[in-house]
Amino acid sequence: MIRLPRTIQLDRSDNVIFAPAATPGEWAVTGTFLFAGRDPDTLDRKARIAFRSGLLGVSSFGWSTLVTVTLVPPSDRDAVLHMLAEQLMARLGAPDLDAALPAAEEELSLAEDLCRGHAEGTLIALHRTHGADGIREQFRTLKPRDETAFSAGYLGGHDKAFHMVETDEEEGEAFDLASFVQEKNAS
Repeated sequence: MIRLPRTIQLDRSDNVIFAPAATPGEWAVTGTFLFAGRDPDTLDRKARIAFRSGLLGVSSFGWSTLVTVTLVPPSDRDAVLHMLAEQLMARLGAPDLDAALPAAEEELSLAEDLCRGHAEGTLIALHRTHGADGIREQFRTLKPRDETAFSAGYLGGHDKAFHMVETDEEEGEAFDLASFVQEKNAS
């Protein structure tokens, strides 16, 4: 078994900050190659956010803030390699599979190295900067806990500060924060 990164969303923020956002559960690579030779100051707002913190989903070519380390058989790695090579042809103009496979192999090897030594379920986040010496990447990890404060199984041991719940209610309780602050300051 080997370890590869898979996109994960702990909340819906990726859908707001990235254009496009990766689909949760797809294979991922760092995607830094998409910024090579580009000045981050010339990117639009969402592209700057992707530059700063996005990991690239292989099938969607969308961005994710986090990936999770996943154990997979070597045959899955081969499938991801070919999927990435096909994306390099379709989206970036690689002339054929023979030209795309070495580039895809390099990216996938980097992703595999990123996961090496981490337990399954470990979350990985990326922070990119651009300096005189080129693009620099820093990674941080979050390891799942056995018990979470909210005991929500879908969090996989990773808590979050807020838990948003959608409702079908047309009318809900309204709260005017500005009026509340004014009343509090008046008293």
